[in-house]
Order: sequence, then structure tokens, then C-alpha cells
Amino acid sequence: MPQPVLFEERTAENGKRIGIATLNVEKTLNSISLEMVDLLDPQLRKWAADPQIAIVVLQAAGEKAFCAGGDLQHLYHTMLEHHATDDPENIQGNPYAGAFFEREYRLDYLIHTFPKPILAWGHGIVMGGGIGLMSGASHRVVTEKSRLAMPEITIGLYPDVGGTWFLNRMQGHVGLFLALTGASIGAADAIFAGLADVEIAQANKQVVLDALLKQSWTGDEDGVLLTRLLQSHASFSATSVPTPLSAHLALINQLCSQPTLPEIVDAILALKTDDVWLQKAAATLRAGSPGSAGLIYALLRRGRHLSLAEIFRLEYVVTLHCAARADFSEGIRALIIEKDRQPKWLHAGLADVSRDWVNGFFEGPWAVVGPSKHPLADLI
Repeated sequence: MPQPVLFEERTAENGKRIGIATLNVEKTLNSISLEMVDLLDPQLRKWAADPQIAIVVLQAAGEKAFCAGGDLQHLYHTMLEHHATDDPENIQGNPYAGAFFEREYRLDYLIHTFPKPILAWGHGIVMGGGIGLMSGASHRVVTEKSRLAMPEITIGLYPDVGGTWFLNRMQGHVGLFLALTGASIGAADAIFAGLADVEIAQANKQVVLDALLKQSWTGDEDGVLLTRLLQSHASFSATSVPTPLSAHLALINQLCSQPTLPEIVDAILALKTDDVWLQKAAATLRAGSPGSAGLIYALLRRGRHLSLAEIFRLEYVVTLHCAARADFSEGIRALIIEKDRQPKWLHAGLADVSRDWVNGFFEGPWAVVGPSKHPLADLI
């Protein structure tokens, strides 16, 4: 078995070093496993504390994906085991889920708050947990083959890994639309949405990596130096054809500014359009979990004014509730395990999703302080 993450250090011309972490599980499109998290976290902390490390590069093996999300196979079986116990709704009853999401969210938070520049090279598929790894990096590169999405509504989950944070910070109602529809976006729209900073042709990646080694890193202005270096290799489209998000921004804002979630969903599903991107977005929403739609809407409203640390603590409780309930495991079964694409959701439609049912996802046994302290209480 290959090591799921490879680490190396390269020395720049002025003696400073660059830490390089490579996600290395091509066969699963570099999906995040607990083993991968447990390798990345301590190495990033070591590099953060090393004064000779100037910047960190986070990349992936292969040409298909940076990271297609979480490795859900083992999680699925632990959920089924938990559901079969005498206390299936106890969110502390699945130790693996508790450990996986605590450590994944802790890693994502570390990237968001890392004291040195992190260059995330988001080539190919970047979905779910992959966006969690990439979104917090100080410098985020996309390429002509990048495809980003948060399609968790299709598996009975919601955009976690800090999604409540970065979706709320997109302009207008773009974040809500992307979360409800799982819509896939390319490089230009990733920059438009604030999920990436610069587009660089994949063919120029080695040129960029070589340039990193020729840079005289100072320690004080390394972020500025990295920004200038990346901008000098940026791709600029020769055409002015608008990309889906920018082209449809006014429509998205109109659809998602309806006063209630049912009205928003009805407006999206009632669209009469020849636009394939919008058609796919509506189809994904129609096939997705109604419970997830209710949860997405509630989370984005609750998280609007929370800090990043508060959002990760909130998402942790909500995600463990998802793991303890039926839709998440059913979505994984239908999409990933048996692949019949015929999930039997708990709710027949959005009208069956009650406010009390959604509110139950926010109730947890932990506090930020005290004897029953939240597992992520130390995030500040």
C-alpha cells in the first residue's frame, strides 16, 4: 500500500526550504481518510514551527483530482453498526465518526489559520472535503481542468468542512445556490466565488515549482512574494464569454431571495431554461435529500455571524447527527456503495421536513467550557 500522503522538502537558492505535501491515493481520487488526516496534521504543525520553512505546497498525485471528498466507505459501515444499536440517535455512539470529523475539521482549521503561506494546487476534481483542504489555504490555484463542487445534498449530508463559513461569504446568494444544487464550477467561477485566487495552466506547474526554488524568501513578505510569483504565471482568458456563475448571478439572486426555503426550491425547480448548467443544478436539487436542503438553509442562517472556530464546533455537532440518522448512510449506499442512484430519503419532500426536526441537529452534549467540553473547544 502506498503512503497516502508523501512529504518532501526542497531548498531554495537562499537556503530557505519549501515543504511539499502530496495527496497520494489516485485510485480513490485522493479522497480524505483518517490516515491521511493523521499524517498531514502533525507534519503541517512541524513545518509551521520550523523557521527555515518559508512556504508549504499542498498538491495531489495524478491528473484527475486534487481531492474528491471524504473516504466514506469505512464511515458507512460504522454508521450502519451504530444504527443497529439500542441508542442509534446518540451522536457519541459512533467513535469512528467522532474521531474522523474532529480530526478532519481540526486539520481544516489549521490550514485556515496557518502562520505561513500555503499554496494549494487544485487541479482536476475538488469536491467536498477537498474544498475543505483548499479553501483555507492562503494561495489557491486552479487550472483549466479544475471542477469544484459541494454536492453533499446528493448523499444526505450538507457542505461541511467549513462550508457554513465560506458559502456565507460568497457574493449575493451564490453560496446558498451552490449548496442546494451541488452545482459544479470551473476555474473562473471558482475565483468569482472566492474559492480560488488564480488560474494557472497545468502545463506550467513545474515552471511554477521551479520558480519557487529561485525565489529569495524573506520570512516577512513571503505571502506577497508568492502572490506576485503566481500572478506572473496566471492564465487570462482570451474571450469574454461569461462563465455560469457570473452569467447567471442576477437570476441566482432572484431565485434565492424568495422569503422561505420552499419558495426558493420551487423557484429553482420551476426554471424553464435551455442552459445545461442550470438544468443540472435543478436536477441535482430535485434528486437530493429534502432533509439536507432544510439543514443547509438553517445552517447558513445560523452561521452568518459566527467565527470560524464557532462554525467548526457547530458543524461537528450537526455532522454527527447526520451520521446517526438515516439519510446520510442511505445517500452513501445509493451513490457510492450500491450505486443504484435510487436513495429512499426519510422525507418525501421539503414540506415534510419540520422545523423541530431540523433544530434537533443543533443539540449536542458539549459546551465550550466545563466538564463536558466540546472536542473542538480549543479552537479560538
